[in-house]
Amino acid sequence: MALSALSSTFSTNPSALSTSLSKTRRITQKNPKFSVFTTPKFTPISALSDPYVLQIAETLEDALPSTSSTPLQKLRISSSDTLLSTPWPSRKDEPFRFTDTSFIKNSRIEPIQPPKIPSLSSLDVSVDTLLPTLTIVDGYIMDSLSQLNEFPGGVYVGSLLRVDSEAIMKRVSEYEFSFKGDLFWLLNGVGTPDVVLVYVPEGCKVENPLLLRYISAEGSDKESKTLPFSNPRVLVLVEKGGEISIVEEYVGGDTDKCYWTNSVMEVVVGEGAKVSHSYIQNQSFNAAHIKWTWVQQESTSKYEHIEVSTGGKLSRHNIHIQQVGPETVTELSTFHMCISDQTQDLHSKLVLDHPRGVSQQIHKCIVAHSSGQAVFDGNVQVNRYAQQTDAGQLTRSLLLEPRATVNVKPNLQIIADDVKCSHGAAISDLEEDQLFYFRARGVDAEAARKALIFSFAAEVVDRFPNASIRKKVETHIRELLDPSRHSR
Repeated sequence: MALSALSSTFSTNPSALSTSLSKTRRITQKNPKFSVFTTPKFTPISALSDPYVLQIAETLEDALPSTSSTPLQKLRISSSDTLLSTPWPSRKDEPFRFTDTSFIKNSRIEPIQPPKIPSLSSLDVSVDTLLPTLTIVDGYIMDSLSQLNEFPGGVYVGSLLRVDSEAIMKRVSEYEFSFKGDLFWLLNGVGTPDVVLVYVPEGCKVENPLLLRYISAEGSDKESKTLPFSNPRVLVLVEKGGEISIVEEYVGGDTDKCYWTNSVMEVVVGEGAKVSHSYIQNQSFNAAHIKWTWVQQESTSKYEHIEVSTGGKLSRHNIHIQQVGPETVTELSTFHMCISDQTQDLHSKLVLDHPRGVSQQIHKCIVAHSSGQAVFDGNVQVNRYAQQTDAGQLTRSLLLEPRATVNVKPNLQIIADDVKCSHGAAISDLEEDQLFYFRARGVDAEAARKALIFSFAAEVVDRFPNASIRKKVETHIRELLDPSRHSR
């Protein structure tokens, strides 16, 4: 049933509410292992508050196979408990005040079925064989396209559905999918076909970075108003004293195709453990890319996040980090760039609850198109018992075209009284004296601008810990800075 017809039915025919609820219950009864769309506490009004959300939920349920995995069942049930009472976000909602999601809502959503990809060459993506790689195509793990070298004993990287270690499965079962994000988080919980599990046992240090390559193979033409929809999900559990470096890379072979990637990563960093997380988003300029990263850090642990996001017509990253122990270190470095009529959005929240915590955040963005928009909403919350906290936050933006837009909202909430905290924001074009310095030494204006723009991004790019990834990102940014691409 079309969305308009569905809305009209609900508003003009009250009996349709009970009919739809019965339909929802019947869907669950035919597949008892996947009890997503029935909960006794739902009332007709709350459950069907947004017909569009109900439509997507039913589409996801019909597309997914049943599962016997207890953790995956728990995830789907806990997500469905609140999904149907959660409305689609609008510009009237403060978290989406500057982010227009109508591009997704005005499209026909089609969950992607398990892909049949013969080779990476058919996907038109580059291959880095130097790193152990797990390939996820349209939300599905593809072992045939992965290159996982041997890891230290006890380390597991792969499908949650195929874990054969009782100890690891017990640890995963103890993990509670308790965090409730926004609508997109819940849609992922209901719609993910599997969970990529990365498990590092106590005291284990994984030397080589792990590359998680997400490939968007399915796509539609812009004129079709259709968005193939995928929901990849990753759970990272690093036990006490463990260390690992993870690189997430999102790519699409065709820069013009339309699709929607709705991704979630959950990271638990144990006591004294260390996680380095690199995130590269280079998807189609007609795609929607929504991502959640949730991190829980125990005492004396360290989480480092380096991000470069340049793709997507609509790209939004929500980061939520909770320090749950003292002497914990969090470092966030992000760079976003718009070279087309794109929206690049970063919403971050860091919660510090314990003494002597450290958090340092730098966010930089470049808007190089007159219809481009960047959004930054960064919240650092230093609560009462987080004494002797050292927290810093800085956002800097370059607007290179008339009518280019950036909306920034750095926010420090400090309740503790013995802290060292600072934040700042700057928005500008390139400085004329810097350009003059280059021109005075015989460098033409265009080359000077490109050099200054790249150096602006380099502060974040240089923080990638892996040299091959760093070089790859540098090359990609230089290609995007080619003036011939700004007319997109």
